[in-house]
Amino acid sequence: MAQEDSAPLHEDQQKELDRQNAEREQREQAALPYRWRQTLQDLTLSVPVPSGTRSKQLDVVIRKQYIKVGVKGEPAVIEGDLPQEIKVDDSTWTLDDSREVTVSLEKVNQQSWWPHVVTSAPKIDTTKITPENSKLSDLDGETRAMVEKMMFDNQQKQMGKPTSDELKKQEMLRKFQEQHPEMDFSNAKIG
Repeated sequence: MAQEDSAPLHEDQQKELDRQNAEREQREQAALPYRWRQTLQDLTLSVPVPSGTRSKQLDVVIRKQYIKVGVKGEPAVIEGDLPQEIKVDDSTWTLDDSREVTVSLEKVNQQSWWPHVVTSAPKIDTTKITPENSKLSDLDGETRAMVEKMMFDNQQKQMGKPTSDELKKQEMLRKFQEQHPEMDFSNAKIG
């Protein structure tokens, strides 16, 4: 159903369409021969292999925008182009309990969700992803300062106190008054 060509859906219709799309997405993802999950920073892929498999029997290739995981001499369980680049040197794989390969891919662009692991796989709706809460320490300096300012201002407003911008204006006015004692501010309406 092409949304661009039609009128906006009624709220109930949109909910039903979202539900149908979520069910379809779950079926498609469940049918994949691997499982995956992601954060904004990385993607973890779990690929089952026959029980008793040894690491030297595996065929694992991780490149900037390509992945292949499987057992040598057999069709790969997953193979294809990645939707975005990864940091190859920071990406790893391990064989767990001789039956599952866990691949950790470190994303280059750590500000976007991937719709799929390989471009040939069915997509998920990345607009429906609910990210985990991030810690202030995870943010870069500029973003962290902005978030801390917003949190402070919000806290001040809730307590009926001045925001950081209002405090800055008050401080500038106080300094101006100190520099100009000859001026009478007693009847001034400020604010």
